[in-house]
Amino acid sequence: MFMGEYHHSLDEKNRLIIPAKLRFKLGDKFVITKGLEKCLFVYSLEEWEKITEKLNKLSFTKKNARIFSRLFISSATECELDRQGRVLILKPHIDYADLQKDVVILGVNERLEIWDKNSYEEFVAENMDDFENIAENLFGSEEDA
Repeated sequence: MFMGEYHHSLDEKNRLIIPAKLRFKLGDKFVITKGLEKCLFVYSLEEWEKITEKLNKLSFTKKNARIFSRLFISSATECELDRQGRVLILKPHIDYADLQKDVVILGVNERLEIWDKNSYEEFVAENMDDFENIAENLFGSEEDA
């Protein structure tokens, strides 16, 4: 499981340091793809395989399944870390997530997310007030227990 919030910067060659705590769990090779809410999703190869197995079970006759698979899988790239623990972030991914110099890496259970720092701060500001309501709706109240 990935967890935590890490602040780093893209260098002039669009390389990003992956925190040492996360590298071991991520593995030598991993996948970066376009995520939801204009961030990038990063998966270990093991997790990526689980996701593609689920997608393969969706009916290709369903329009939403086709659209999601096209956008999600076609934007995926297998990556490796260099000796300094950096990964090259490709231009299409930078453009999609509007990554500037300062980025935030989030550990979100089975994946990492890479956000532009300002976009992430806006996301938190827009959603923090609803955090308790979201939790209650997802998990129910103590009275339901």
